[in-house]
Amino acid sequence: MTDGTIDVVKDDVLIIAHRGASGYLPEHTLASIAYAHALGAHYIEQDVVATRDDQLIVLHDVQLDRTTNVANLFPDRKREDGRYYARDFDLAEIKQLTAGERRDDSDINAVFANRFPVGIGSFRVPTLREEIKLIHGLNRSTGRVAGIYPEIKNPAWHREQGVDLSALVVNLLDDMGYRSKADSVYLQCFDAEEVRRIRHEMGCQLRLVQLIGENSWGETTTDYDELKTEEGLHSLAGTVDGVGPWLGQIVDTTGVDGVPMSTGLVSTAHKAGLVVHPYTFRVEQLMPGFESMGEMVAWFVEKLSIEGLFTDFPDRALAALDPERLGNS
Repeated sequence: MTDGTIDVVKDDVLIIAHRGASGYLPEHTLASIAYAHALGAHYIEQDVVATRDDQLIVLHDVQLDRTTNVANLFPDRKREDGRYYARDFDLAEIKQLTAGERRDDSDINAVFANRFPVGIGSFRVPTLREEIKLIHGLNRSTGRVAGIYPEIKNPAWHREQGVDLSALVVNLLDDMGYRSKADSVYLQCFDAEEVRRIRHEMGCQLRLVQLIGENSWGETTTDYDELKTEEGLHSLAGTVDGVGPWLGQIVDTTGVDGVPMSTGLVSTAHKAGLVVHPYTFRVEQLMPGFESMGEMVAWFVEKLSIEGLFTDFPDRALAALDPERLGNS
């Protein structure tokens, strides 16, 4: 990173640090971001939501309670559903919170038992600007460029809460030097209508990625079943540069003897001129037919020719592609 310019990431297969190096440190903390950079991630992901005073923070959920101590500090600020929403707090209040490892529905135990211990450390919830500044600083001090990969979280919900999240994010990225497809940034979102708005109404020139979920998740009003078809993927080509399906959408492991088979989604996306960055590779969640995450990564890259992938363990993904670089995964 040099003054006024954004350096460019160049690599054949992009390893995207999912919420930072979240396999080792609490997700979306500055420590997790710094470690992802140190481990060699090509891009680092930021989930973005808005506070009550329209500040952008990096948080996977619109709620604060699964990764912070908000219930202890502000016990009377929960909504009728019992959850604590970032949109109900000013940034100054959120900066009082301690962030930590993601907890499950018990609100006591970690989602992944063998990761960073719950309740340890004094991590904070970062702003998007703080996180990007950290990455820029590490790019400068190490001489190795990592890009950013922000996700606009629940934009329709944010509009109901009185804020245009997409406009805030795009404007901040522009202010920090991210303005074109030549810059080291991908902007992603699950909401297909919002992605079209970002490109065609807002005139955003960044590389855009349409995330693909399942209709049953209730993530957005987007019809993902339609989006996954040949017609649906080709309809995206004039708007986005790539798609981000989850692993089960591109590989079928229910066939003969559990041998992994392509569903055809990747090849169809490639025919539409789209890159494919699937999510999420984790050592704790191996698909049937694979004995290690490294084996999974190598298979997806070799057999499906994906251009990038999201992982909580960027070092292990890199090792699968180049064992001599980081050791066996």
